[in-house]
Amino acid sequence: MKYLDYYAVLGVPRTATAEEIKKAYRKLARQYHPDVNKTAGAETRFKEINEANEVLSDPEKRKRYDALGANWKAGQNFTPPPGWGGFGGASSGPGGIRFEFGDSGGGDFSDFFSALFSDLAGAGRSGRSRRSSPFTDFGGFGAGSPEEAFQPRGQDFEATLAITLEDLINREPKAITLQVPVVRPNGAVAHEAKTFHVRIPTGATEGTRIRLSGQGAAGGNLYLNLRIAPHPIFQLNGYDLDQVVAIAPWEAVLGAKVGIPTLEGPATLSIKPGTQNGARLRLKGKGLPNKTGSRGDMLVTVRIVVPDRPTAKEKALFEQLARESSFQPRPR
Repeated sequence: MKYLDYYAVLGVPRTATAEEIKKAYRKLARQYHPDVNKTAGAETRFKEINEANEVLSDPEKRKRYDALGANWKAGQNFTPPPGWGGFGGASSGPGGIRFEFGDSGGGDFSDFFSALFSDLAGAGRSGRSRRSSPFTDFGGFGAGSPEEAFQPRGQDFEATLAITLEDLINREPKAITLQVPVVRPNGAVAHEAKTFHVRIPTGATEGTRIRLSGQGAAGGNLYLNLRIAPHPIFQLNGYDLDQVVAIAPWEAVLGAKVGIPTLEGPATLSIKPGTQNGARLRLKGKGLPNKTGSRGDMLVTVRIVVPDRPTAKEKALFEQLARESSFQPRPR
């Protein structure tokens, strides 16, 4: 059998990092995928690219392959050394391709690969070894022609779903319309609008990832990444909500009960006598629900404000206060 230089197949040096290998693989897989490249030899090249990635993207397989030495040349005959069979623990390639091995054994992999990783060749003879697809990020590429020996699982998609803080409270279903890539029977890639109705799960917040099983292409999944829209009043802090409430000087001195907004309507906040500017008060249970269903809190920062245009009577009262008060806000 012929030795295959997997590094040369992907066009990377033997010192390439995992990220460099991944980048090279994705570029070549796009270029030679049978759905988009109909030139002679493209399908064979595509299979070699997949085989090279299957080995070099897996640290254990790569280590085993590298043990052959750096001086091998593509095209040399290769006889596997004793003990190379039975390599266990086959791992999935990145991103998801599912390889189907036929009863003849070895599937789309070369004899060189089968000899080096005979556990996978054995999987082909005894049944089907499933892997996942590297085309999840390729925007509508299928897995090739029906004649290919592997069959893809469905294609996954990701999208961002923007919601409001109120949506996290009422949890009403949200509609999102996406342009979904679709592969036509003739191999052309088109985009079709599809609307999904999503119920926000309890405990969802900024960055939560929601999976809609089977809503991708051909039975794949749709992943929605939640983004919380800025709110005109509240700031999100975990499951707590922050807001700033203005009070008058006499409310701070004498104490008061003031109305404040919450996501569920008005609430009453008690201001204790002598409350200072910048004080933080807590209204329990008025934040967002966490994964257990309990609620975060509303944290209120007090800001004391004064009239910018006092009336003559207000000004006279403040002058009287200044004469009669012994309060000193600054050290002498």
